[in-house]
Amino acid sequence: MGTDYQSLSFEYRRYPEQQADYTAVTHPVIVVGAGPVGLATAIDLAQQGIRVVLVDDDCTLSSGSRAICFSKRSLDIFDRLGCGQRMVDKGVRWNVGKVFLQEQMVYSFDLLPESGHQRPAFINLQQYYVEGFLLDRARELPNLEIRWKNRVVGLQQGSEGVSLTIDTPDGPYTLKGRYVVAADGSRSPVRGLMGLDSKGRIFKDRFLIADVKMEAEFPTERWFWFDPPFHPNQSVLLHRQPDNVWRIDFQLGWDADPVLEKMPERVMPRVQALLGKDARFQLEWVSVYTFSCLRMDKFRHGSVLFAGDSAHGVSPFGARGANSGIQDAENLAWKLAAVLKSQAPEALLDSYAQEREYAADENIRNSTRSTDFITPKSPVSRVFRDAVLRLAAQHPFARQLVNSGRLSVPAVLHGSALNRQDQDVFSGQMLPGASCADAPVYAGAVQTWLLPELGQEFCALLFCDAMDLNTSVAQALQAIAAAPVPVKLIVVADGAAPAEAPSSYAGVRILHDAEGVAARRYDAQAGCCYLIRPDQHVAARWRKLDRTSLQAALSRALGMPASAY
Repeated sequence: MGTDYQSLSFEYRRYPEQQADYTAVTHPVIVVGAGPVGLATAIDLAQQGIRVVLVDDDCTLSSGSRAICFSKRSLDIFDRLGCGQRMVDKGVRWNVGKVFLQEQMVYSFDLLPESGHQRPAFINLQQYYVEGFLLDRARELPNLEIRWKNRVVGLQQGSEGVSLTIDTPDGPYTLKGRYVVAADGSRSPVRGLMGLDSKGRIFKDRFLIADVKMEAEFPTERWFWFDPPFHPNQSVLLHRQPDNVWRIDFQLGWDADPVLEKMPERVMPRVQALLGKDARFQLEWVSVYTFSCLRMDKFRHGSVLFAGDSAHGVSPFGARGANSGIQDAENLAWKLAAVLKSQAPEALLDSYAQEREYAADENIRNSTRSTDFITPKSPVSRVFRDAVLRLAAQHPFARQLVNSGRLSVPAVLHGSALNRQDQDVFSGQMLPGASCADAPVYAGAVQTWLLPELGQEFCALLFCDAMDLNTSVAQALQAIAAAPVPVKLIVVADGAAPAEAPSSYAGVRILHDAEGVAARRYDAQAGCCYLIRPDQHVAARWRKLDRTSLQAALSRALGMPASAY
């Protein structure tokens, strides 16, 4: 049997700052909130050698399944944090979704139609498992300290950082940090203490979540019904989770009483109508929610940086909430680490806000469109939606208009000031600002995957002709020798690895693109080079590696002033 993460309770204990004779120190980073975003941020920083204090006002993990749908990009990040395989092993993999109008299937879609990816498009995994696996990883890191039942009740910011007042069962104490990451949820106490707010749109509709445990023959797919016979004039979503638990979302309408609708005598008939009169099941968790799409104006306020639900919120359609928060964490962590290590100016942190505000706007725009399609608020909108659904059953063009929650994809940071825009002609999706694509590669005779090879540091990814390997490595090493920060060099040689081919040469990792997948996805030819950021986003690319251009692109990616490049 695995760990029952919902039953865990973590011990409160006293810390040095609570002693009267303690001489205050300033911690490099304090993270507020031990949810998925706070844990991911803290782990990422700790793995990069930064000491982190993580405080949480509770002593348990999340109750109920909550966020359950985690994207390939999040899985790639969890891999880098050291717990991705546990997530995949426990989670329910899925790529296929189906859309129904009443009893008719309108169409189906495949979110990962091509092979050559280590991770599936999505897994479904209850949030308490995600938090539990992250917590297990966090406890392995000696420079990451977690403090339970530590509630932030006061905040003062000065030139040297932030002073937090922390309330505990033993009374308040002061905790100082150079930077504070507020990952404390949609009701963010930190945001409230700073007199800040989020702005946006509240949707006047209610949905019921019912987590149902049962043995069922439904396939491992995402099913979405518009106006089904078992729940007329509303919508329903069905997803499978681990442990034979199924997530069912029922649209209720704005006039529904949220207290009444959570009663078992109201929930059970709804579920029975969907599953059939002979189905046997039990309720695991029930919740009624109203949602909104909103965000803070700015995600950075001096030494306090907001991430996840504290910074932005979206409707649950499209699995954009937790996934975008995990991407906030990976964007922020490497930048904080670079600043604290004096590898980059503090202005680099402004790019966190700019890039993730852009991503939040994209998520909010897509989430709003999904919600407006799912819950039309006028007779004309309803007629349009139903006409689109009926056309979609026969005509591919109409399927592009159906929006049952277009699922989360990572934002391409087109306009980021950290990008060096292309000077050479490329095709494909790996443009500056994009997150890197995975591909199967070989280290010697052993098959591996490209993304884990990139790691979490700046990386020069060089594609070369296998016959010219030695010369290519020597030239690339010379190009990165004078870099202002360490740059990892990875060489991808074309074709299959020769017998007895080494997996490294002159200390450089050598990979072979036996199937040509990496070259296709990166539109790469011999001599092509990509500069990859620590969060595995493309910073720059060239058809031919040039030392001066690489140094300039690296300085730009570190947020240095223009005079540096």
